[in-house]
Amino acid sequence: MESLFTETHIGNMTLKNRFIRSATWENMATESGHMTDKLYAIYDQLAKGEIGLIVTGYANIIEEEQPNPGMMGMYNDSFVGGYKKLTELVHINDTKIVMQLAYGGTKTTYNVGDRIIYAPSDVCERGTQTLGKAMTKDDIDYITHAFAQASRRAKESGFDGIEIHAAHSYLINQFLSPYYNRRQDEYGGSLDNRMKFLLDIYTEIRKVVGKDYPILVKLTASEFFDGGLTFSETRIICKKLEAIGVDGIVISGNIHGKANSMIGQCFDGYEIQQEGYFHEYGRVISDDVDLPIITVGGLSDINVIEDIADKTNIRCFAISRPLLAEPHLIKRWKEGNRASADCIQCSKCRTRRGNFCVVQNKR
Repeated sequence: MESLFTETHIGNMTLKNRFIRSATWENMATESGHMTDKLYAIYDQLAKGEIGLIVTGYANIIEEEQPNPGMMGMYNDSFVGGYKKLTELVHINDTKIVMQLAYGGTKTTYNVGDRIIYAPSDVCERGTQTLGKAMTKDDIDYITHAFAQASRRAKESGFDGIEIHAAHSYLINQFLSPYYNRRQDEYGGSLDNRMKFLLDIYTEIRKVVGKDYPILVKLTASEFFDGGLTFSETRIICKKLEAIGVDGIVISGNIHGKANSMIGQCFDGYEIQQEGYFHEYGRVISDDVDLPIITVGGLSDINVIEDIADKTNIRCFAISRPLLAEPHLIKRWKEGNRASADCIQCSKCRTRRGNFCVVQNKR
């Protein structure tokens, strides 16, 4: 069995181990999305905790689109200086850092009515009931260009790569979804058409950052409801992403805060697991494509993680909330204390003062 603490690669990025801090909205940026001392301190501790790769909280790519307060921004060049300080801080500890870029869309209840919120079609988001503006071709070009320019800024800021957020009912995921995407043009209908928005974004980013800069894509394994994106479609999307040159794929879910109640249920022929909710889906895709596949969700026991690593081709293991409770968790495991993470999965880490573990009183 290959150790979880050996070097691995995502594109031309070398990671010192197979652990990733998955994208985590900290809710601690300024109102405009710039870095704060609290955020620098959080990332400093994560890097000192021996994590191989940090994926930032999602960053909005246009100024007028902010699906949640306190989130990072990457919508103009004013961010580059602050993020250079961040990447230098992380790199001191031989940790890599990738910026997650997102357009949230209708999966929001924040400032609804005060801004234009884009969507593929006139369909409310199932959880928020927020209705967006069906995008014109000019709107699509605008957002595609914004993703590319945000990626350019990320590269200039010293980030080791970027992650395109195409999961969790955010805008790109909605274009992929037959439930949300009811378009009659080249961006709707068949899966090939529904993929076009994501592929256009990737193509424009690649033009700006070059052929060797690592680009990851985060996908929803399944939308877990009738009429939504299915796992069989996600497998096809992953093969297409491999063919066009994506460097790694994160396989997530689309069930914010509901995973524990769905453990043991089967969707598209695979079961949501107690430990590593979606790793069965990741296992299948890791056999489908010759790309680093990353599983995320419900990982807290290193013994189980080692077992998954031994039995599948999954390359990396992404952890979020356990690192809110215990930012040096990976270091502890590496040093031989293999007790499960302190996180009790209570989902109380979202507070008005920022997102942090209220049980361990760590922020």
